[in-house]
Amino acid sequence: MKRRLIYGLVIAVLLLNLAIGAHIYLSSAQAAEQKDSVYPNLELFANVLEKVRTDYVDGTNLTYHDLVYDALKGMINSLDPHSEFMDPEEYQELQSDTEGEFGGLGLMVTMKDNYVTVVTPMDDTPAFRAGILAGDRIVKINGRSAEKMALPDAVKMLRGKPDTQVTVTIQRRSSGLTKDFTLTRAKINVDMVKDINDKKEFPLGPDKIGYIRITQFGDHTSDELGEALKKLKAEGMQALILDLRGNPGGLLDEAVGVCSKFLPRGQLVVTTEGRDPEQDSTRRADGRGDELKGMPMVVLVNLGSASASEIVTGCLQDLHRAVIVGEKTFGKGSVQSIFPLDDGSALKLTTAKYYTPSHRVIHEHGITPDVVVPMTDEEEAALIFKRSPAGLYSLSPADRARVEKIQDVQLERADDLLKGILLYSKLSHPEKVAAK
Repeated sequence: MKRRLIYGLVIAVLLLNLAIGAHIYLSSAQAAEQKDSVYPNLELFANVLEKVRTDYVDGTNLTYHDLVYDALKGMINSLDPHSEFMDPEEYQELQSDTEGEFGGLGLMVTMKDNYVTVVTPMDDTPAFRAGILAGDRIVKINGRSAEKMALPDAVKMLRGKPDTQVTVTIQRRSSGLTKDFTLTRAKINVDMVKDINDKKEFPLGPDKIGYIRITQFGDHTSDELGEALKKLKAEGMQALILDLRGNPGGLLDEAVGVCSKFLPRGQLVVTTEGRDPEQDSTRRADGRGDELKGMPMVVLVNLGSASASEIVTGCLQDLHRAVIVGEKTFGKGSVQSIFPLDDGSALKLTTAKYYTPSHRVIHEHGITPDVVVPMTDEEEAALIFKRSPAGLYSLSPADRARVEKIQDVQLERADDLLKGILLYSKLSHPEKVAAK
């Protein structure tokens, strides 16, 4: 009898716990459903919008249009550093960028740790000549704090009509040093493919090692690369250094086109994967095959190598087509889709991520070189000045002499590496040398 009573009490307690748990679960489910239900939340937004419009103390000049635009900007900016809501003027600026002309400083920037951060200064631009480096934080623009400033707002302040000035306060990532730069905006036009002397002549060195630098992936970059390769091959090139340092990226089609110069036709280059299956895609080499026939290659990268540069680097590394030398890349490997809206504004939204052939994600991870060769801030600054003759000759004679003595340690390591590969190939295959 006593045992039955105990069993009955245990069963009653279990049933009570089950009922309480079910009630809590249902309440939680209802609360979750309420949070993700569109109409109650739109009603909440409308109520707050109306309250601000009618009762805010300084709201005399507020309009519903401005409030909604600001709310949209805040919502989209909270997603990630690369998505943004653009008003008609900002969307027009984006379209101008795509066409390749705008007035500014020549800085590619992103948001990192709540600061506007330099991805890379573009070649032969005011920022480049001043010595601003990849990774520098922009802490002030014309004396206004840029901490937590929305990226579109920062870009808008940095740009302007050519020949106008803007003062940018930079904090260097390695030293913490803060410095003001007063720069004159200029019309930004950038050559995409250059040689070791910042020209388009592509001379071949005595060791038969060619050098090509791609500054950006814009229209016709792969075509320009093809012309440079043709010239170097005609001169007897036996190995190639492809320099992607400071290259902020550009067009996906051109990244695929560049890879196609070094890979067999049909080889997987990159995949994109998004929440919507329609965003998933596979891109393969579409050229005539490896134009260098397996010739040894080194790709140079650094923190300023981003986006399309990382697609090329990750692809050639995965497929063991090139040795990667330098420093870890920036880690910008996401796809932004543009959705034009009826009032002339537009939504730029991150819709997918890039993956290398071995399915490594690029975004926020970057590409780690096979051979890591760090550079100091002084060495990076010297490299920037050497790449810009105008910038180099803007220095005092003493500073110019000091900069000219600083070696490009990453390029030297790449050169030594290829010399070793070529020497090993000759020792391993003496019959090929004799045949020549």
